[in-house]
Amino acid sequence: MPVFDETHARPALLEARALAFARNDEPIFGPLDFTLSAGEVVLMEGDNGAGKTTLLRVLSGLLAPTSGEIRLHGEPLTLARLSPQVVLLSHQGGLKLELTALENLRFAAGLVGQRKGMSPPSALTAVGLDGYGDVPVRQLSAGQKKRVALARVLLAPVALWLLDEPYANLDRSGIELVNRLLERHAHDGGAALITSHGAYAYTSGAPRRIALHDAQRAAMTLPTGAMA
Repeated sequence: MPVFDETHARPALLEARALAFARNDEPIFGPLDFTLSAGEVVLMEGDNGAGKTTLLRVLSGLLAPTSGEIRLHGEPLTLARLSPQVVLLSHQGGLKLELTALENLRFAAGLVGQRKGMSPPSALTAVGLDGYGDVPVRQLSAGQKKRVALARVLLAPVALWLLDEPYANLDRSGIELVNRLLERHAHDGGAALITSHGAYAYTSGAPRRIALHDAQRAAMTLPTGAMA
């Protein structure tokens, strides 16, 4: 039972076809059919347990789907092709607490490179952390850690952003910062798939919203013989 499927005039950056994931034979999400186009920001909504975080982990290559296909720029997505083209912002932020903010960004740039015209110091400046580069991440507040994680996303030379709760732990100015980064990324031809439980979600341009339903609950309520 596809949850969503739309056609777009813009070229599809990411496509999922009959994508599903199960853990211990229990369905977590899917099957899903969707596209994410260049220049688009999509907000994924769903109750706790609906599989939002798991879907992002599958799309980032951290988990293999149980079934279905993912295509990037029209080609089947493999981990080798995925890693330099996708960046994931997870709840943990992908940061090493014992390193400074700048050391974290330099480490990330050493793994995947850095965006043209962007450097670790300029990425920190862009997220409002100028002057915090030599501070160990463990000494930063939750909101400042989130800003360092956003700087890591901004620094990566990739078109596809997968952002899990990017507004969490941020004040009003931080929420506005996330929206500005998303607007600029979309304007430059990138795309982002984001999740959010908060009241301050991305609103510029009335983005498409995806409703991700709890696959286990849906399976329990389907009548006998219904198509899943």
